[in-house]
Formats: sequence, C-alpha cells, structure tokens
Amino acid sequence: MSTVTRTRTGAPTPASALPGPRLDWRLRFAALSLIWGFSFLLIKVGTDGYAPFQVTLGRLVFGTAVLAAAMAVKRERLPRGARTWGHLAVAAFLLNALPFSLFAYAELSIPSTLAGICNATSPLWGMALSLVALSEDRPTRIRVAGLGLGFLGVLTVLGAWQGFHGLDVKGTLPALLASLSYPVGWIYVRRTLAGTGHSHLSMTGAQLLLATLQLAVVTPLFTSMPAHFALVPLLAVAALGALGTGLAVLIQYGLVAEVGPTTAQMVTYFIPVIATAAGVAVLGESLRWSTPVGAVVVLAGAALTQVSPKARAS
Repeated sequence: MSTVTRTRTGAPTPASALPGPRLDWRLRFAALSLIWGFSFLLIKVGTDGYAPFQVTLGRLVFGTAVLAAAMAVKRERLPRGARTWGHLAVAAFLLNALPFSLFAYAELSIPSTLAGICNATSPLWGMALSLVALSEDRPTRIRVAGLGLGFLGVLTVLGAWQGFHGLDVKGTLPALLASLSYPVGWIYVRRTLAGTGHSHLSMTGAQLLLATLQLAVVTPLFTSMPAHFALVPLLAVAALGALGTGLAVLIQYGLVAEVGPTTAQMVTYFIPVIATAAGVAVLGESLRWSTPVGAVVVLAGAALTQVSPKARAS
C-alpha cells in the first residue's frame, strides 16, 4: 500500500502519521456508514428551516470546529505556503462548498432517498474522468462494463423507459452535479497536493476552514437572516456538521490506515442503502420499485469500476 492515501475529502494523508484504533474497525466502519447514510436525512430536515446555503454554512462551521478541536488536542498546525493554500482553496470548493450546497439545494425538491442514490454515482463519474485525466488509470473491459452498467442503473432510477415522467430535473440535476464534483476534486488533489508532507489532519482542517470562509462570503449575498431559529432543523445541521463532516472524516482516516483504502471505500456502497431506509422509515418518503432496483444496478456498476487489473490477476 502506498504511504499516501486519500479520504472522501480528497486531502492527502500520510498513513504512518495516523493514530492507532480504539475500536474494532468493523464497528467504526458501521458507524461511518450510518453517519454518512443519515446525512441526507439531516440535510432534508435542515432545509425545512433554513436556506440551502445556510445549511451548508452551518454544516461547515460545526465540521471545522471538530477538526479544530482535534488539531488542538494533537497540537497540529495549519499548513504553510501560499501555493498549498491556493490548491486547498480549489479543493475546498470542489469537495466541500460546491457539493454540499448542491445537495442541500437538491433536497428542496427531491427526497433524501434519491439524493443518497445520486451520491452513489460518484465512483462512476470518477471512473469516466480518470480515463481522460489520469494516464496511469488504464481502462479494462470489466471496468468499462461496470461504467456502462452503472449508468444503466442511473437511467433506471430516473425512469428513462417512461420518458423520465415525474422526474424533478430541478432537484435531480444538482444532486448528480454534486456527485460529479467529488471526483473532479479528487483528481485535482491527486495532481496538486499529494506528497506535500503535511499531516492529514492539518490539510483537512485547512480545507474545511477555507470552505467555511467561502460559504461565509456567499451566504449573505443570496440569503437573509432567518426570522427565527427553528430548533429541530438547527440540531440537524449541527449533527450534519459535527458528525457527518467532522467526526466521519476522522473515522475514515483511521480506517484507511488500518484496513487500507480499498476496504475503507466500501462504505460508499452502504450509504445509499441506509439513506433510503432512513428516508422511508423516518421521513415517510415514498419509494417506487425502480428506485431500489436501479440503486442496486448503480452499486454493482460502481463496484466493477473499482476492480483493478492486479486484483483480477490475483
């Protein structure tokens, strides 16, 4: 395994610098799946009381606070160098500010179940982009087949066979664009920030700080101060930030260090399942047969796109 791995935030992390686990990795894996799976429900609840930009800003504030506390405990410092901070600003936009805002906007009109399934298309976008942007990622038949299968699943979820009847384009398109933003950000980070020598904690803390500043500038321009602060949506935003953005990142770093990035990334395939179950059970969202069937096809295709030639040879 490479000495530099990467998490969902895209920030590089020296594996040797990560602390030892306190809980069995399976328990932390399950906790991470639940936290990220319930994130779409929390976004939905948050948008019931606040504008999408406000939900995103609150999420980033609470998430950054968790990272700042972790840095204080470990006596970590923010990275130095204008070039590094410039690249981190772009990464913060592509991996945090933009997708978080798009998902919040999307859930104004689409159910959290659909948003969670759209999020599962991220590996498919990543596979398609890596074939163009990363020369070391060579296409194989099984990965190309997975790409085609995955997008067939997307068409199933969206109801292509019935002319996309009933599809909320205004909400679905932002959710798909949010999922696309993640691999674009990962590729950018891979090209510009890998091997910088800074710790994963300081890099991610700086990235979330910059994303928070970006939303702090944008939010007042497009929203007004709430007339009152709705308690339940506020608690949802706080949980979304502290757990889904702050704590989850720390958990995933530990998983990557202990079991490797391949196993840690398997959490991606549990997120839409949990998001769907939570949306139906807690929020009472309706579910057509095409949604779970298409989601299974999407996940199967995404799994195939992650199969490497070395894995097949072994």
